[in-house]
Amino acid sequence: SNRSSLRAGLYKPTFAGFVDVDIAKTGKISLRSLIDNSVVESFGAKGKTCITSRVYPSLAIGEDAHLFIFNNGSTDVKVSELNAWEMKKPLMNGA
Repeated sequence: SNRSSLRAGLYKPTFAGFVDVDIAKTGKISLRSLIDNSVVESFGAKGKTCITSRVYPSLAIGEDAHLFIFNNGSTDVKVSELNAWEMKKPLMNGA
């Protein structure tokens, strides 16, 4: 079945993690997200919190995949560094 986020009436939960970090003191917080086909894992504050979710993209594949960053907090946040890498295919039986 097609579980694309464009499907009408699909349950689209919001996931959250909480980290006790004084951003005013530290000036920054880290977020690392690992995406592997249908699994998305995000680690906040250098692993102090973790969110794992299963997704079933049908349109966000290869060059059509995008990352969106948003802030629902009361303080402005600046993204100072954003890196993305594509993983290579695993070697199976030496090939």
